Formats: sequence, structure tokens, C-alpha cells
Amino acid sequence: MKDRVVVSILALSLAAAGCSQQDAEPAVDPERDAPGVEMEASWRTLSADEVRDAFTYANYQDVRVTHLDLDLAVDFETKTLSGAAVLDFERLREDASILVLDANDLAIETVEAYADGEWVVTTYQLGPDDAVLGSRFEIDLPDGAERVRVAYATSPEAEGIQWLTPEQTAGKEHPFLFTQFQPLYARTMAPLQDTPAVRITYDAHLTTPPELVAVMSARQDESGVRDGDYSFKMSQPIPSYLIALAVGDIEFKAISDNVGVYAENYILDASAAEFEDTPAMVDAIEALYGPYRWGRYDLIVLPPSFPFGGMENPRLSFMTPTLIAGDKSLTNVVAHELAHSWSGNLVTNSNWRDAWLNEGFTSYVENRTMEALYGPERAVMERALDKASLLRDVAEADSPALTALKMPADLEHPDAAFSQVSYAGGMFFLKFLEERFGRDAFDAFLASYFEEYAFQSITTEDFLAYFEDRLWAEQPDAVTKAEIDAWIFEPGFPESIENPQSDAFERVEAQLNAWLGGGAVEGLETGAWTTHEWLHFIGQMPSTITTEQMAALDARFDLSASQNAEIANAWYLKAIPAGYEPAFDPLDDFLVRVGRGKFIYRLYQSLADNERREWAMGVYKRARPGYHPIAQRRIDAIFAE
Repeated sequence: MKDRVVVSILALSLAAAGCSQQDAEPAVDPERDAPGVEMEASWRTLSADEVRDAFTYANYQDVRVTHLDLDLAVDFETKTLSGAAVLDFERLREDASILVLDANDLAIETVEAYADGEWVVTTYQLGPDDAVLGSRFEIDLPDGAERVRVAYATSPEAEGIQWLTPEQTAGKEHPFLFTQFQPLYARTMAPLQDTPAVRITYDAHLTTPPELVAVMSARQDESGVRDGDYSFKMSQPIPSYLIALAVGDIEFKAISDNVGVYAENYILDASAAEFEDTPAMVDAIEALYGPYRWGRYDLIVLPPSFPFGGMENPRLSFMTPTLIAGDKSLTNVVAHELAHSWSGNLVTNSNWRDAWLNEGFTSYVENRTMEALYGPERAVMERALDKASLLRDVAEADSPALTALKMPADLEHPDAAFSQVSYAGGMFFLKFLEERFGRDAFDAFLASYFEEYAFQSITTEDFLAYFEDRLWAEQPDAVTKAEIDAWIFEPGFPESIENPQSDAFERVEAQLNAWLGGGAVEGLETGAWTTHEWLHFIGQMPSTITTEQMAALDARFDLSASQNAEIANAWYLKAIPAGYEPAFDPLDDFLVRVGRGKFIYRLYQSLADNERREWAMGVYKRARPGYHPIAQRRIDAIFAE
């Protein structure tokens, strides 16, 4: 090992581009002070070991992959992708003689290196399988080699790939597959340096059954012909977790010249109608934070087993069908995935300890977008709901260290970084900065931040250095270092966190209290309520609510059978501890039909905690085959407790 050096991810990126640190301002400089202003001590510089992503085997600080070329056959009978991956790389250390990649359940057939104008077989080692990281895949590099080719096949049990039978789709005629690679599952699809610290471009050629359509997070096949032969190109460098693939009996409907939606036929028109404001969202974010840098922005509505609300795969966000409520009340998720085109996809956390750089910034931009399109009242309602979720996640955290924005160095699994701490907590930190520095100054700062670090992967400390130079130095009295440290590095959240006040929610609470005080259920005036007001109403129902009171609400509003997934989920979470029996048959159907983790994880946990464990295990036995492997792992753990 070389001597310990002090670097940042930005410095490594400059090295990869052939630049020295003298070619650009250092990302972190503890000696830096604003001219004429006595600043507090800067945040310290990170060592190479501290910068390094702990969830990869890759030797990306010595050899860095720059481009991926995939040529794969999609086989639904064997549930495998098979073919070859060609990886271009550059040596950041001249004497580097091996390339270390991440692989997880890949069947390696041959490995070749391209040197002196020809492909030659080279030796390699595939290490033992780790439950989280998969295997270390070490390839010996001949002198002069700048490319390797790996022939391989994926496993039918690959955690990042879900294969659905025709019966698990709406059309019931054709199979479906989709991928979910965040945070570390791209290595189940291809041998890669599977870390957000490494950004690559990629090309792909896929062969599929001719009756199916393939789409990827890239420029789509321009032929538009359903022929089982598809080619894709992603020209902007992205981290590996943003590679994405879906194959199925899907169709496309344009929303505007540059925005459209893919979906199975049964939900295509409804999806296009639900997401028709997406072009206006693009315009709103561009007006605030600069141009959209990815060409088209399309969405695909996946089968219900998709375990997330959305996934920000560039050019093609993956979305859950539970967003199709018919009233655009849940389209903040669209705004969130679109906002990732600036925060997360354009400027990326270099490792999952800094997940708030992706999710907190995106949640802030999402909320600003909702305000721009639908007004301040909707934005403040959403922040109020987010704060309630944040406080719940903080209270339920496995350890205090998981309630700080900067995740601990001993983080066991990156999944732990994807709580409301990173999402809502990061958003409220940026809201705090907006209030202290003023919205105009903060917007200009964010726009410059996205431009400065475009297509780079950075750390929290890189952000803080830029914040110190470009915003704090201009208004040194706006905040103190102690305040910033409390927000980012200390458990929980300081008293300076916003307390969103919604007049609409106050009116909802007044009606709830009047009813709980003995008023008639018929007196509840809910005709103008949005989903947000219903969620607040249900969320504020006390734990002492009786089954008789729940029955009265259910008789009037049919909440147990609500087709709005958010409302149904909130209702079931109240019904389970209350023992409200009429909700359990609809809950059974919901758990079998919906695979979105946000809902099912808490529902199963609540059932297990409230003497419904055996019932829940029976439902899970039937539902499990339709869940994504990521969801299966999470729920298996609940019942293993």
C-alpha cells in the first residue's frame, strides 16, 4: 500500500481526467478563509481510506472503468441474461497490474484483455460470495491493456433482476423483467466497479423474444420496431446503480415532444393523464437550477411488484402503479425522480454514507417544484407529512448514529441510509439554509453547485467546502459552524428544524377533534380534501380510537377498500393495532397485490408486533413469489426476528 495521502473524490475525478489538483481549486482546503472575513475553522480533509466506498471490492483508486459495452440475450425460460461485457478502463497508478471488479452470482465463462491490437485470454480470480458484497472479481492485466472482455451469465436468483411470469402481469400473456440496482445490485447484472464513486458511459445491445419491448436508462433504440433486437447508448457518465433495464409487453404514449410514458396497455392512458404535468415540472426546475442535461425524460410504469415509489434511472424513471390515483395527488414522486436529474444523477454521492447528498437535495428540489406548480399550501402540507415520517424514523432507528445526515463509518448495509433521515432530514437542512441565507441567494448557490459538480461524485465534506466558499463567505453571520455540525454530524435534528404549519391541516384537526369529542361522523366535511388532508386526518387519529369509531368512518368513507394506496396504507396501519377486523380482508388483498416496500415493510412489521404474526405469515407465503427479491429479503428478516 502506498503512503497515506489526503484526497477527495473530486481530486480522484480530476486524476482520472488527466488533471492535477493544481488545475482546479481543491475540493477541501482547511486553510481557506474569505477575504476580510474571520471565518470559523473549516471542515477537515478526508483521507483516502475515509473517502473510499466500503461497499465495493473495486480498486477504483488505482484503475478506473470508464465505459461499459454490453451484448446480452434475455432468456425468460432460464431467467438469465447471458453474453459479454467489455469494460474500458484507465490506470490511475501506472504500475497497476490488476483490475478488481464487483460480481454477485455471475457465472464467468471467459476473461480476455485487449493488448497490442488483439484479444488474449487472461487469468482471473473470483473470490468467495459475501452476503452483502458478492464476490471480488480480480483480473490480471497484461502490459498495455486498456480493455477487458468478460463472457458470463447472470443467476436466476439475481437480487437486482426480477423475472415475472405472464400470470404476474396485467395482460397475463407475456413475461416481464425489470431491474433495480440501487444501491449495490448492478453487480448482479454485470461485472462492474459497482460504486457511486465511479461514473461510466455505456452502450448496450439486447436480444429478446420478438413480441416484447426492451427499454433502458439510455437513448432508446431509434428504430421503434418491436423485433427483439434493441440497441441503447448512454453518453453521459453515470454511476453503475443507474443502469436499468425493463422488458415486457409495453407500449409508449407521448406527453410532450420530450416527455412520454411506457406501460402495459391497461394503465397506459391513465398513466399519461396522471403524469401530464411532467413537462411543466421540467420547466420549473430548469428555471430554478439550470438546464436538464439528459435529452429526453420518459417514465415507465412497472408491475405492482416494483419495490419503490420510483427510481431515478436517467432518461427513464421507473415508477410504481400505486401512483395512479386519478387526481395527480401523488405526483410529488414524479417530481422527486425528475429532480434527481440534477441531484443524484448529475451530482452524486460518492458513497452511501453521504446518501443525503442525493436524497435530501432531491427532496428539497421536489418540494420547490410542487410549490411552483401547485402552490405553497400543497408544498407545506407535504413537508408537514414528511416531518412526521422523519420523526418516526428517528424514534425507530436502530442506533443514534443512523439519525445523523452523515452515516456512520461502520454502516452495515447501504439500505440503512435510505430512511427519512436522508430524504426529509436532508430537505429540512437545506430549508434551514434557505431561511438563513435567503431564498434568492440559496437558489443561486444551488444552481452553481449543480453546475460546478456536474457529472461528478462527491462527499459531504466536498459540499461543505463549496458551501463555505460560495455561500457562507458571503454572509458569515448567517450560521455558525456549530449549527452546521449539529445538522450533519450529530444524531437527531436541532430545534432549528422547520415546523411546517398548514392551515388546511389545522382545519382537518379541528374536524377530527370535534368528531372524537362526540360529533356525528356525518358532520365531517371532507368533499374538498386532498390525499394529503386524508393522510393527516388518519395519521392524527389517536391510538385509543375504538373499533366502533373506525367502523363509523369506514361505513361512510369506505376507507378499508380505498383505491388510493397511500390512504389505504395509512388506514391499515391504524386498523392493525386497533384490531379492526373488517380491514383485514382488504389488507390481505393489498399485501398480495402491492409490492411497494414503503407500504408492505411497515404493514408486516405492525402485524408481527400486534399478535397477528401467524396471519401475516400466511399472507406472506402467498404474496412472496410476487415480491421483488429486495422486498423478500427485508420481509424475511421481519419474520426471522
